[in-house]
Amino acid sequence: MTKISNAKIAILATDGFEKSELFEPRKQLMDAGAEVTIVSLESGSIKSWDEKDWGESIAVDITLDSASADDFDALVLPGGQINPDLLRVEDKAVELVKAFFDAGKPIAAICHAPWLLIEADLVQGRNVTGYKSIKTDLVNAGARFEDSEVVVDNGLITSRNPGDLDAFSAKIIEEVREGLHKRTRKAA
Repeated sequence: MTKISNAKIAILATDGFEKSELFEPRKQLMDAGAEVTIVSLESGSIKSWDEKDWGESIAVDITLDSASADDFDALVLPGGQINPDLLRVEDKAVELVKAFFDAGKPIAAICHAPWLLIEADLVQGRNVTGYKSIKTDLVNAGARFEDSEVVVDNGLITSRNPGDLDAFSAKIIEEVREGLHKRTRKAA
């Protein structure tokens, strides 16, 4: 078990992340005492997408080149359309997601972020949710899609949209407290 006040959480994002889907979980995790680190492709800052236009930026703490699953207790993947689409074509981003999964650490993906889980080949035979427009993508990748505010499958946490953020954030905290999850990749 990991105390949330001792937990180190990585949030992997790049330009175009849905503003609320990074800022709200970050706030709730920090309010619970976790140390939260923003990981991105390059140093500097990344800019959010806020409903219909570019929104607030946030400073990057470390680059993907410096990030290791060994240094964190959990991984959070905010959505938006742009952010996960850019990250899923980056081998290092996909490898980081796989490393968290293989280590049994919680991974939380919301909205379009399950695209990264698909790219990492982690949804086959698992219960997941996501934004309604990626339902077919998830089903075609072998997932069992559930239209629920938050779905957990052995430490793999997924949610649909910004309306689910409170349940999503609470479930991240709960899964971090549970600690490591024994799991294997499902056969295709």
